[in-house]
Amino acid sequence: MKQLKGANMDIDLITQKDVSWKQDKCPWNEEENTNKHKCAVKNVSICKYFKGIKKPDIVLCGYDSV
Repeated sequence: MKQLKGANMDIDLITQKDVSWKQDKCPWNEEENTNKHKCAVKNVSICKYFKGIKKPDIVLCGYDSV
């Protein structure tokens, strides 16, 4: 289980480079060299690797590259 810091609680790891806080990258996006994957999109979908959140802004991610 990965704990990714700096989530925007919409719930997304923002793809912009100039955020004012420390933020980890989505491991699925890193693996595929893209920015299309989101942890959750309100009223639309939840990432299959999303396992929840932990205070204050940590996404629990079950992504495991093989």
